[in-house]
Amino acid sequence: QVQLVESGGGLVQAGASLRLSCAASGRTFSFYAMGWFRQAPGKEREFVAAISFSGSSTYYADSVKGRFTTSRDNAKNTVSLQMNSLKPEDTAVYYCAADKWGYGSRDANSYDYWGQGTQVTVSS
Repeated sequence: QVQLVESGGGLVQAGASLRLSCAASGRTFSFYAMGWFRQAPGKEREFVAAISFSGSSTYYADSVKGRFTTSRDNAKNTVSLQMNSLKPEDTAVYYCAADKWGYGSRDANSYDYWGQGTQVTVSS
């Protein structure tokens, strides 16, 4: 069982940066690939970024590539999402998710555990 808690969301202006963090419980964090997803009002949940269990591979949605960076610290059981050059269309609730023995899938159905989400609002 893994419990995930996101933090770092907030209200910022377009062009600003935010760093989201996701803290995981348990001693097997390094067994899990981690993903970031987001859901805007009235829209389906969409893939944002993912990182393999070792951290050696990362994956990004085209809409955030070059602006967002995900990283992890297995010693601290944390994964982060650095978001730069934020746009109003990045406004959403952001979720982190864990996929045991995964590689960093873009498919939300691959993930076993989810955090409660953190709100990111970007004003124009």
